[in-house]
Formats: sequence, C-alpha cells, structure tokens
Amino acid sequence: MDRSASLPSPPPLPTPGSAEPARPAGPSALSRAERFVWLSARVLEQRRFAYHFLGGGAEAVETALAAYLGTDGGYGHALDPDLRGPVSQPAHAVHALRVLDGIGRCGGQRAERLCRYLTSVSTPDGALPVCHPSPHGYPAAPWLPSADEPRGDLLTTGPVVGLLHRNEVWHAWLFRATDFCWAAVAALTEGGAAARPYEVAAAVAFLDGAPDRTRAEAAAERLGRRVREERLIPPPPAPEPAGDRTPPPGPCEPLQVHDIVRTPGSLARRWFTDAEVERSLDALVAAQQEDGGWPPHRRAWTPGATLEWRSVATVEALLTLRAYGRRI
Repeated sequence: MDRSASLPSPPPLPTPGSAEPARPAGPSALSRAERFVWLSARVLEQRRFAYHFLGGGAEAVETALAAYLGTDGGYGHALDPDLRGPVSQPAHAVHALRVLDGIGRCGGQRAERLCRYLTSVSTPDGALPVCHPSPHGYPAAPWLPSADEPRGDLLTTGPVVGLLHRNEVWHAWLFRATDFCWAAVAALTEGGAAARPYEVAAAVAFLDGAPDRTRAEAAAERLGRRVREERLIPPPPAPEPAGDRTPPPGPCEPLQVHDIVRTPGSLARRWFTDAEVERSLDALVAAQQEDGGWPPHRRAWTPGATLEWRSVATVEALLTLRAYGRRI
C-alpha cells in the first residue's frame, strides 16, 4: 500500500505574531501544489511557498537560504540543482538573488558580500561565466561547460546584474558587468550572434532591471522584433499526457511565452499578443502533474536534481500564475 497517499497535510507556517493563515480549500492547483511541496520539496522551497502563499515570514526563507552560503560570500551546495557539491558558483548566485528579490531582502551586507564573491570569479571582461572552474571536480550536469579559462556569459551575468539594479544595489563590480550586458544585448538585437531562447530570457532579466529605462525600452523593442521575426519563442504546444510525451533534444525544455514574460510588467510583454500570453498560461496550468508538482525545465540526469528542480518549478509556476491574476 502506498503509505504516502494517506499522509495528512501538515499545518502551514504562521506569520509571527498573527493568527494561523487559512488553508486553501478543495482540489485547487494551489492545494495540490501544497501537498507536493510538503511531501517532496526542499526546505528552501517549503519556506518560499509558506512565505508567498501561506503568510509565512521572510526570516524563515533567509534562514533556509543561508544554509547554501559559503565562506567566500557566494552560494553552493546545489542551490542550483545542476551543480552539486559545496563550491560557490555564479549559477547559484542567480538562484539566490531571485529568492531574495522575491522576499524583498536583496540588499545590505548580504549583497555586499555576494558582490565581493562575484568580483573574485569574474572573467577579464568583467562578466560571470556559466560555470567557474572547480578544483575538486564535484558532479555537475553533463551539459554544463567546463573550461580552465571560461568566458563571460549573458546567461548568468544578465539576471544577476538586472536583479541587483532592480534592488538599487551599487557596487564597483556592477560597472563593467553592466557594460558587458549592454554589449551582449546589442549583439542579440543586431543579429550579430545566434540567439538562443535562454539568452533571450537572460537579456530580458537584465533589461527589466537596468537603471537606464529609456535605453532598456529601446533595446527590448529591437530584441522583440528579432524574437518575432525568427520565432525564437514558438506558440505553446497542445497539452499531451506526460506518459505519451517524447522528450525534446537538448538539455532543457523549450521556453514558452510565460518563461520569458514572468510578470505583466516585463518589457517583453509587448512582444506577444494577449491571446499568445493566455495560451501560454493555459499550457502552464495544464502542465501541473498528478502529484501536484510541475515538471522541471531541465532534462533528467540524476534523480535528486530532477526532484529538486520540480520543487523550484512548482513555486515559480504558482508565482507566475498569480502575477497574471490566474485563479490558483
């Protein structure tokens, strides 16, 4: 007998000093996701879920995130599930900043320490590599680049710089890193480089936080034209049963509109019609799996990473649906 099927849902985390929050009633997407979170998610995603949907406190999220913090000011310990081991990596910094931004704690001494770490691992052009060389050879997803002298990449630099600017963090590291992002976005908008959907998403993350809003809007308009002309973000496919689905080639699932336009206030929202956005959100709703969680974007390479990515994907899916006013 499946004992997990009869497990009761544990009580939600109350807000300090307040009454226990009301539990979502009925088989809603939120209540199904809540059960998945308590059964299968990491502590960090449990705390994030409690903060965003059950009235939990930001301090609990910070405490959970601090478990991934290294002595160098960066983050490790598989915060990004594709990078195992304790070593700090730029990809972990992207994940940490998204968590901190979501709870309004992306500043102060924690940002100062992180920027010192980012300075220490930057490439000669002032940017961040996707993966910094580790002397210990800890396990990592097979598609992650490994090089003794890695190059700076928009995939990590764009989201980090955008989130720091969004939260009005100022540090010397940001000057050259911001220049790198502007140059990388210009290469994408001018067609001087092959554009991949994940690079487009990183460019949007930068542009949405860039302090020069006039320049950011102009760059977003040019990038949006290329996205439309080359159909870099295809329309969402029709929902299909998970068991009948053939995995696409490559390490990651294809991005959809809602992956690029995480909130209605994004500059990339102008690239898509209302109907395209709604179809993408419909596909996101339909992607919730039988156990209440959402599938990860990454291809499976180890069971632990897949389950951890599912917990991340579940919280992010709920946040996206709520941002667009979808009933969850």
